[in-house]
Amino acid sequence: MDLHTMTQALVSLAEDNIAFFSSQGPGETVRRLLGVFTGVREQALGVLPMLGRLLGVAHHFDLDSETPANGYRSLVHTTRCCLAHLLHKSRYVAANRRSIFFRASHNLAELEAYLAALTQLRALTYYAQRLLAANQPGVLFFEGDEGLSADFLREYVTLHKGCFYGRCLGFQFTPAIRPFLQTIAIGLVSFGEHYKRNETGLGESPPGVTASSLFTSGRFAIDPELRGAEFERITQNLDVYFWKAFWNITEIEVLSSLASIASANVRISRLLSLPPEAFEMPLVADPKLTVTISPPLAHTGPGPVLVRLISYDLREGQDSEELNKLVKSEGPWSLELRPRPPQAPRSRSLVIHIHGGGFVAQTSKSHEPYLKSWAQDLGTPILSIDYSLAPEAPFPRALEECFYAYCWAVTNCALLGSTGERICLVGDSAGGNLCFTVTFRAAAYGVRVPDGIMAAYPATMLQSAASPSRLLSLMDPLLPLSVLSKCVSAYSGIETEEHSDSDQKALGVMGLVRRDTALLLRDLRIGASSWLNSFLEFSGRKSHKTSAPTAEPMPMRRSVSEAALAQPEVPLGPDPIKSLTVQDLSLKGSSEVSNTCNTSLSAETLGPSKPSDVNFLLGPEEMSEEADTINKLCSPDRSRSSGTCASAAFPEGFHPRRSSQAATQMPLYFSPMAKNPFMSPLLAPDCMLESLPPVHLVACALDPMLDDSVMFARRLRSLGQPVTLRVVEDLPHGFLSLAALCRETREAAALCVERIRQVLAPPGPAERATPPRTPPA
Repeated sequence: MDLHTMTQALVSLAEDNIAFFSSQGPGETVRRLLGVFTGVREQALGVLPMLGRLLGVAHHFDLDSETPANGYRSLVHTTRCCLAHLLHKSRYVAANRRSIFFRASHNLAELEAYLAALTQLRALTYYAQRLLAANQPGVLFFEGDEGLSADFLREYVTLHKGCFYGRCLGFQFTPAIRPFLQTIAIGLVSFGEHYKRNETGLGESPPGVTASSLFTSGRFAIDPELRGAEFERITQNLDVYFWKAFWNITEIEVLSSLASIASANVRISRLLSLPPEAFEMPLVADPKLTVTISPPLAHTGPGPVLVRLISYDLREGQDSEELNKLVKSEGPWSLELRPRPPQAPRSRSLVIHIHGGGFVAQTSKSHEPYLKSWAQDLGTPILSIDYSLAPEAPFPRALEECFYAYCWAVTNCALLGSTGERICLVGDSAGGNLCFTVTFRAAAYGVRVPDGIMAAYPATMLQSAASPSRLLSLMDPLLPLSVLSKCVSAYSGIETEEHSDSDQKALGVMGLVRRDTALLLRDLRIGASSWLNSFLEFSGRKSHKTSAPTAEPMPMRRSVSEAALAQPEVPLGPDPIKSLTVQDLSLKGSSEVSNTCNTSLSAETLGPSKPSDVNFLLGPEEMSEEADTINKLCSPDRSRSSGTCASAAFPEGFHPRRSSQAATQMPLYFSPMAKNPFMSPLLAPDCMLESLPPVHLVACALDPMLDDSVMFARRLRSLGQPVTLRVVEDLPHGFLSLAALCRETREAAALCVERIRQVLAPPGPAERATPPRTPPA
């Protein structure tokens, strides 16, 4: 049924029900039923033209005709799902309203909940229309004045959200997902109660929390409205440490044991601790030259990096004495009673995995169930990196650790049971972001980049820019906007200060200690908040000289700028056959090659990210063609308030529901650091994107991060870079962790495996004849 026909059918049923209940006797239930059907008719007729306008231009924002996906389409689809639920319920009422078994109060509650959802979705369509009017043609992210973005987002976060977390929870997703989401919502609000009552450490579960106590809280299960209100309060007001603790709950002993039982059996699943020791790595351009890979230093100084090796078979090198020295114990030793299997030969390929979790939570243990299945299906060792998490270890600590682990794996692939002929870098969500930035850094160093990247629902834009898909965070139970902003703020090293006396009382003594400790750590790392200056700020001043700095090992950096300035200068010979630091390479390249991209630009060098600074995929001809079409459909909105998106009012008589739980301080992460291409890959200059290998993106149509993937794919496609984008329907963000839940998630996970298999497949004759790509100077 098309959208227009569905809406007309819904309006007809609403009018029929209005006529019926108007003839009934007086009563509160009858009055409310009349009100709800009147509201359904009004909202359905009001939202229909808006949906038509969005659909009329949505195709201009697709990657191509075979991939019809972007935030505008997703918003229309979600609204259509809501209309379909209301149509189904209206038909049920019309068919059963005369029956003595008709439960008026129950059906009234359902109708009121979906009417509230439709009202809020109508408000989102107006927001989307404003974005359409304010954005550049073909661009999904609002790249205008930061003040306008702040106004837009502050207005957006005042909208009521509880209706989406009660009876309507997960209505837009496949039916098999909804019971799981309801269980998660009950667990979340129950965990929130435990979290408030107990004094816990940073990111730790409250004492006494068990799986049964979280997911069987009766009052939240039987009262959806109470659950929705509490869910909204938690998402708006609790800090990032709450989300860190809740997302890590899958790693408590009971749940992790159940996950291990349900996952595939593998021969190898070992946690390794890589010592913080510098090592040499050959350059791609000239293997006779090497570059020094230093251990991670940002914020906390040198420290070990944890990785997990997963292999379905025991392969050569995986039981070597050298590797066994790196094994880190995860608990009591167990006696292996099975006979030791013969060693399989080393695999040709290696998968390096970076987990998601909003940069603040989870480890390789959380993602181990599907990684074990991948190891079995691919027949390839998998190395999953356990990077340090924010807010204790903000940017760029995670990037440094992932890059160090990547380089170590490439250098020591024989110990991991692989020959390293083909290497695929894999990540989901925040891990997808780190996959791109690790590759950027590998290209900047001049070392081997992976043969391909598979990123599932990656976050490529961490700047606070509105987009149509991010409007879906109003109703997404896994990625609410307030939670997204808290995670990004924590990763950026920016934390909001709470000044309210009532908030301080609610925190309690240990809560105040936690907050003050976090603020102290923030103050200590202020000087190190801009990692790129560690070698680029210096290189920018010296790029036209013949001398280069030689990195000296330091026990701990006080700030990255001081570290860069404290390094002595050593003359560089004309043809050195020696180990070069990245500073040497940067200077050598900049002196020999003119008008080339320097992939090591600092945030200050790049400057503020303006629409003119970043080529968002469309050439002048394409932009003019799309502008003509969009201007015709959006001319009324463009005439308002000089094109500003935040100041345009809703139509007269329409009033969306406002939240009573809106946070007094909403972290909008307008940080210069978020514009850094090593933090927001979408904002990287063209030359950095050209250093990427083939990229395979798997996104979710209903994910607030959808536009991140679409725009990233469009930018790569515009540069002639090999890229594929596959968008799965009706699944939430994070479906890989739900791979065993239903058929749809298994199929989506299988799609990711297939993309990895394409990267690991032997290259064809044409590809073998092509010389290795030399990273830009």
